[in-house]
Amino acid sequence: MDVDIWAWVGDTQRQLHEAGNTGLAMAIGDVPAQALEGRYAQLDVLAPAIAQQAQNLGLPWLEFYARYWHLIGRVGDRAQGAVALADAETLVELAQREDIRDCPGAPGAVTALALTQANTDGPGYADERLAALGALGVEPDSLAFSSVAEQYVSALLDAGRVEEAVTYAESAVGRLGAADRQASWELGAASARALLAAGRAQDALTALDAATGFKPDDPVAKEHREGVLRSLVLAVLGKPQESVDALPDLDVVGDHPRVWAEWARAIRELAGFAKITNTWQLGRVLKQWIDYFAMMGGYRTRVELALVAGDLAVSRQSVWQARQLADIAESAVGELKSAGDAAGSIAERIAALRTAADAVVEPEAPGPEAELVEYFDAADGFNADPERWVGWLAPLSGRDLPATRRHTTTLGFLGYPARGADIYWTMLVESGDIETADQQDVSYLTGLLIEARQDERLEQMAQRLPEAQRHLSLGRLHRARERWEQAAAEGEAAVAAGAGMEASRLWAAAVQQSGDNAKGAAILRDALDSEEIEPEDIWRMITMATAAEDWETVRAGTTKLGMPLQSTEGPIEEEMGLVRIVLPAPDGSQRVVISLRTGPATARLAIPQPTGMDYNAGDLVVFDPQLLEPIPESQEEQEGFIPPFAAVSMLRPGGYTSWFFDGAAPSEADWTEFNEVMAERGWPMWVYSDDSYTVAHPTSGERLPGVFGWIAIPPDVTPVELDAVLDDATERWVHPLAWLDLAKAVDVEVERHERIVKEYGL
Repeated sequence: MDVDIWAWVGDTQRQLHEAGNTGLAMAIGDVPAQALEGRYAQLDVLAPAIAQQAQNLGLPWLEFYARYWHLIGRVGDRAQGAVALADAETLVELAQREDIRDCPGAPGAVTALALTQANTDGPGYADERLAALGALGVEPDSLAFSSVAEQYVSALLDAGRVEEAVTYAESAVGRLGAADRQASWELGAASARALLAAGRAQDALTALDAATGFKPDDPVAKEHREGVLRSLVLAVLGKPQESVDALPDLDVVGDHPRVWAEWARAIRELAGFAKITNTWQLGRVLKQWIDYFAMMGGYRTRVELALVAGDLAVSRQSVWQARQLADIAESAVGELKSAGDAAGSIAERIAALRTAADAVVEPEAPGPEAELVEYFDAADGFNADPERWVGWLAPLSGRDLPATRRHTTTLGFLGYPARGADIYWTMLVESGDIETADQQDVSYLTGLLIEARQDERLEQMAQRLPEAQRHLSLGRLHRARERWEQAAAEGEAAVAAGAGMEASRLWAAAVQQSGDNAKGAAILRDALDSEEIEPEDIWRMITMATAAEDWETVRAGTTKLGMPLQSTEGPIEEEMGLVRIVLPAPDGSQRVVISLRTGPATARLAIPQPTGMDYNAGDLVVFDPQLLEPIPESQEEQEGFIPPFAAVSMLRPGGYTSWFFDGAAPSEADWTEFNEVMAERGWPMWVYSDDSYTVAHPTSGERLPGVFGWIAIPPDVTPVELDAVLDDATERWVHPLAWLDLAKAVDVEVERHERIVKEYGL
């Protein structure tokens, strides 16, 4: 996006603030950060909401802005492919609308579509990407130039035009320099990738070094993306130790799908130098990544990761897994627009993987086949290698039930639930034994089918099960797919058929998701005397009962938990200490509000909130009693620890209204007295400024310590009363305090407050 778009964003925010739309103004400023910082849960809710509001307000540029950043949040670091293609194409159409095409950010729609196509199948879409990007005709004086050039280099590489990619990248960097502009780090990295693909690894390293100081388009991702690329280049150069030193840890890259394929390639190179530990844990992670790209429609990356993971599996002597990965790669070929690539055809690479797997001598089992189940059960859970156990148990699986249980569940654990389901299916369903199968086996097979997303198979199986198991299995399926009405119906039927505590949990959770807290609490209360009930079930019941204000059920739960309460009937309103309540903010982020716990799952907010929030001091909220942070181990840390909980719902608003104050900080004595005045009246006050906040002296211009915050007054106090108290409490201060919004609301001394704001630069 061009620089003008940011000037427009700032102007739009000001207009929205002036129009009283503070929440939307706050939100649009945070959307790019959400996309780049990985705050996707917020982005996926907030960006579509902004786009809808923009439509309603007749602000087409704002609609495009919101949709653009939402798409970037999906196809950038998350690397979504085919699942985002339609939205990317729609964004391009939107950018061509008469009321949007002059937006300086409009070229971003084309680069976003090119990136989405690259995520889906880079080589397959290479020609389309080159044509669309070339048609933009952006020049080096545009801030869109670097991103367009980066995508053009990527498309040339995917088209197999490696030398052209090298030349184009160098030319783009040079053209920017001639225009007194610097390339983005991403364009510099694209140049390094082109050189690496051309077999010029040393030049690639030089280019990467040169790009290090370039300003990134995505500053949050630069460090780990640069580390992964540098590690790969160094590994290709035969510098394994330097490569290892540069490679970001798995816990760093695990949240960034954009770099997974490149990271896996670096790992494969390093495995050849014996510089990394090639373990089953690595194989399990790579399989999770492969499944991710299958869900996101990242067809080419799925194939590439399967082949890399297959090579690593061969190195670990995990023959069964190498063959499974070859099957996965082969099955994914049909989704590609073109199966050719610079390293040879995909088919040739799959055949090479199969040949390598066939040549591996598998490790010997730890004992005779008839005793393997006993050996499995006796194995050290920390040091045992589940990949090897899958291979050892395979000859027994499908014939021996205990071995099958262990083999198929281990397959599921390693990321191959479909294979485990196939074995169980043949053994139990096709044989006709499913009607009389052990409940444990039905549960195992249900779980594998759900993980493998084989819903039709599960439904077929369910029709042959006894009533209780049938409803429970179908309920688990509907719950996994978030079909809450169906899940509730099956859960209810399972409870009636005597399926036990699991059915009650399922039913209660489903009706809670549908918004019926009273019914959810009643379901769990009916099971309160069950021997299968767990403390987590009771707390869930208490939370739902609190939201429904069913205080009798809340007390039944606390009695079961051995939690004493002072009152015996009616609403629970006790002082149970301070807690931190985590609540949503209009910009999609979260706010932590100090509160007073008043019951097992209730808290009264103690801190006044800025205007535009959906909650304020005095509000009574329901929270989830599950701690968001562990209690510190040391006694010293425990003394200052205020436990945090996630808010669930508003139980009862307090009706408080917040008013802003700002100005130079008074003396310590004056400030203490001011706090006492507010506390005596029970008016919550909170300072939002920190020690770095300063204001200007009206005559000398020197910086003075400043203070700003909010005061909340209850519904029985008028703004006029607050104005009078503030005026009286601050009249002797050396520097006056301003409360301009309040003054305007009561129409008292507005000009004086405007003068204070201007003179002190507030």
